[in-house]
Amino acid sequence: MALPDFLINGPNNTKSIVVLAHGAGAPMDTSFMNFFASGLANQGHKCIRFEFPYMSKRRKDNKKRPPDKPKILIETWKEVILHFGDNLVIGGKSMGGRIASLITDDIDVKGLIVLGYPFFNSGKNEQERIKHLKNIKIPTLICQGEYDKMGSKERIEELELSNCINYHWLEASNHSLEPLKNSGLIKEELSVALDKVLGDE
Repeated sequence: MALPDFLINGPNNTKSIVVLAHGAGAPMDTSFMNFFASGLANQGHKCIRFEFPYMSKRRKDNKKRPPDKPKILIETWKEVILHFGDNLVIGGKSMGGRIASLITDDIDVKGLIVLGYPFFNSGKNEQERIKHLKNIKIPTLICQGEYDKMGSKERIEELELSNCINYHWLEASNHSLEPLKNSGLIKEELSVALDKVLGDE
């Protein structure tokens, strides 16, 4: 499998490398992904982003496609990790982070960060999305909107998941970690909170 193209932010002379994959419907260079990559770089981390094959094809011909089959998504992740070596923190937005979470305990990485985990998907295959999180052993940080329809704080607190998972809850926010329109919050306020999380990692 050919390696994907990469976007790289941050210093080269650091041992702290974070690799992020995009969500199901948007590429690696959205304003959302740019924000996190820049935030990590500003904190002294090297941030590497890549795209799965279906998104790379979309970039070339501008035709929307569904995500690749899980096998291909997992193989792509493994190739990227193999390329950049040990001591990585891996993760990403929604689907990209979920796929990373499936392989963390089978490979040599030091942490996982997921930006909006898609715990639930309207009832279809929901258990497949959470059963591995009950026993995940890698240190994990999930940044989640309190009112995320794919995993609200209320619903997730009812789940019995691994003690290795830590959460950072974004007040009155959705799956995109943006404030709900009727919350009275502004995006900049949430950016301050997320900058703190990035600095703590």
